[in-house]
Parts: sequence; structure tokens; C-alpha cells
Amino acid sequence: MAAHETQVDSSELDGYVVPAQHHAHHFRSADHQFATAKQGMWIFVLQEVLFFSPLFVAYLIFKFMYFESFHAAAKELDWVLGAVNTVILLISSFTMARAVTAAQRGNRAALSENLFWTILCAFGFLIVKYLEYSHKFHVGTLPGSFFHNDELLAIAPQAPLFFTLYFCMTGLHGLHVAIGIGILIWLWIRSKRGDFGVNYYTPVEMTGLYWHLVDLVWIYLFPLLYLVS
Repeated sequence: MAAHETQVDSSELDGYVVPAQHHAHHFRSADHQFATAKQGMWIFVLQEVLFFSPLFVAYLIFKFMYFESFHAAAKELDWVLGAVNTVILLISSFTMARAVTAAQRGNRAALSENLFWTILCAFGFLIVKYLEYSHKFHVGTLPGSFFHNDELLAIAPQAPLFFTLYFCMTGLHGLHVAIGIGILIWLWIRSKRGDFGVNYYTPVEMTGLYWHLVDLVWIYLFPLLYLVS
């Protein structure tokens, strides 16, 4: 995949001037720089998987230890809002993939448009999550010692533990979404300047890998927390 970043030096593609790629001095070529960036990104993705894994393992262990409490506590989650957020993130993955393709083809208009829709979906996800969190604060289903829903506590003594894991897992994921929004906005601004084209789209593709990881984590979180329980 690296070779296509240096095939065109300066040309017109889809009506836009394609910027030339100048690799950093410590790389042998633009191909070498692209391959190194992609390898580094895959290592980062693996690190992120290892980062989330202990939370998934802890949840599964405690779920089997306190099945009845976790089952009762999980009924307090709104699976409809979870499903809405799942659809939103799936759409954002589609638009992000289209953005990468547009960058590879040098289509600046399509790149900017798809980045915009990806950003919009990301904000939509956080808005839905805010609505869900605000309800949890209202009814007192909070993590650890902040839990103050006596009615649920009477039937689910380990509900505070469930919501501790719930807020840790979904909160950490939400933080990744927020970070992704910042990166996407940066890419969108650069795309409007015409910084990306067939010669250079490394930041767009690397961000695409990150965003697909964020979506994939939620694909596991949604059934684990909202459906399987």
C-alpha cells in the first residue's frame, strides 16, 4: 500500500491539485515513512486492545461471581440508547472509510464531507451517552460509594460493583471518542487546506485505524453490558 503514496509528484485529480509528499530526513523514502507509520499504528492498536482487556476480564469474572446482582443491575441500563449509539458508530465507521478512500483518490471535497459526518456522528454518540449518564446520576446508580439507589441495592447487593465497571468501561471508551473528535477536527481543517491527496494521506489512514478500533470496542461493550446480562 505504501507505493501509491509516491506515484504522483504533482498533478490534477478530481479537480484538485495533489500535494507532493516530502518524507522526514530520518526515513529513506516516503514509502519507508508510510510503512513505518502504519506499523507503529498497528502496535498502538494492539496496545489499546491490551489496555481494555483487563476491564473485560474483570467484568466477566465478577459477573460469574455475582451473577444475580449483575443481572438485576444490568436491567437498569437502557438498551435502546445503547443500540442507537451502536448504529451511530457503525455509520461513523462507514463515513471514516469513505474519507480514507477519498484521500487516496485525491478527492478533497469528499474527504472533507466524510470527515464532517464522522465528527457529527462522534458528537451524536457523546450526546446520547450524556443522556444515559444523566439518568444514572438522577436515580443514583453510580459507581462504588457514590451508589445511592436503596431499592436496587436491596435486590442486588453488588450493584455498586457493576456500575463501577460500567462507568470505567464506557467512560474510558467515551474518552477515546472525545480524543478521536479532536483528531478528526484537526484532519478536517487540514483537508480544507488541501493538505492530503494521492501522494500523502498517512494521517487520514492512521486515524481511520484508530476510529475503527474505537467502534470495535463498543461493538463488544454493547452486547456484553446491555444484552448478555
